[in-house]
Amino acid sequence: MSEFVTQFGESFVGQGANAAHLNTVLGAKGGSVETAWVTSLATPRQGHTPFVTVVRPGLPVKPFTLFVNKAAIADATHAEITWGPAQAGVAKGVAEAVASGIIDRALVDDLLLVAAVWVDPKASDRADVFANNAAATLEALRAGSKKLPALDDVLAAGDRPFNPFFRS
Repeated sequence: MSEFVTQFGESFVGQGANAAHLNTVLGAKGGSVETAWVTSLATPRQGHTPFVTVVRPGLPVKPFTLFVNKAAIADATHAEITWGPAQAGVAKGVAEAVASGIIDRALVDDLLLVAAVWVDPKASDRADVFANNAAATLEALRAGSKKLPALDDVLAAGDRPFNPFFRS
């Protein structure tokens, strides 16, 4: 495999409590992404238990993807939505990225993906959580593959930052 340059992606899809906010780090096995991937998997913390993302039990998505929840698990419903529809959405987004060529199919066994995923503790619509996480995963991986955002876009928006929790 030629040297793979680590790709970083970010995406926000949806509105309200069922929105998906994802960060992705895609890198080669044998490098710093592998070290981070294994370390995260081996060192869970209270409320944060990274796990291998599966298409279905016993069938992990490729490239192997570590799902890292950014919101501490708040209760049983939040846990089910995180481990159920959010995880399934991430798996679908990764599979679509490979199927569409965003991730080179020939490299999937040489790469590892970290998906840091926000699932709001107030999320309630499982179908929306699934769809938003699938779309956000695909968008984040596409952005990473194209080295987005463009610096000019960042600089043009830099004087008026905002997010769902703050507007300047």
